[in-house]
Amino acid sequence: MGMTKALLEKDGVNWRQKLPPIPTVPISAQTRWSIPSAQAPGANTAPATAPQGERDETAAGTERARILKEEGNEFVKKGNHKKAVEKYSESLKLNKECATYTNRALCYLTLKQYKEAAQDCTEALKLDPKNVKALYRRAQALKELKAGRHSGTGCGDINLGSFFT
Repeated sequence: MGMTKALLEKDGVNWRQKLPPIPTVPISAQTRWSIPSAQAPGANTAPATAPQGERDETAAGTERARILKEEGNEFVKKGNHKKAVEKYSESLKLNKECATYTNRALCYLTLKQYKEAAQDCTEALKLDPKNVKALYRRAQALKELKAGRHSGTGCGDINLGSFFT
């Protein structure tokens, strides 16, 4: 674009006629020509490319996190909450997502790890302060903690499946 504009200013509308036919120009020469225009003031490309690389990495990480979360969900459906916690934990290392925290909190509740459940809900609420599942599950976890675990009964056996994301 910058090249065309420069040529227009130099030779007017007829600049195209003054160029040699494109096929006779070797590719190496074409790329050589484009370098000065790329380095024109304000067109410094180096900083623009660095974040792009990071973005690609992030996208890959996010996709991997999503797959791990799905695997965690499958373990929950099979009733294997310990394995699900492992998958959710791996997923959260790559991408801190509200739903992953609330899912892991559900597993912790089921495993009677109430402190961890409450912590996960707190993390989820940092990401989404109005998240109903996080509020509900944290309330359950805190209630169990307050009950002091010694009662052995309580609401531990409420079916939480319907709150699963």
